[in-house]
Amino acid sequence: MSKPPARSDAEAEDRPPPETAVIVDTRGHRCPTPTLRLRRALAAASPGARIVLLADDPLARIDVPHFLASEGYPPALISDVGGALHITVQNQRDRDSFGKVFTAIP
Repeated sequence: MSKPPARSDAEAEDRPPPETAVIVDTRGHRCPTPTLRLRRALAAASPGARIVLLADDPLARIDVPHFLASEGYPPALISDVGGALHITVQNQRDRDSFGKVFTAIP
């Protein structure tokens, strides 16, 4: 096996720092705990921060997107990894979309 080439300090400075995420692990908890803990994490995180909610409650797939839409957050990226939901949320609010969960039918 060969080792990868060593990087110079100049190369390391040119790269942006790796994006880190706040992990909120709610596995083993049921509704409404995952959504409540996500709400608390969003309130504590800096604007633009990425938060990953780990949940094994199947209702989190419904509750979390509903909460995010009602509070004006962008849609979450939801993936199923090893039986747990990984719900990735960006801490950015769109003030124009507060409370717009459902679309009115004319």
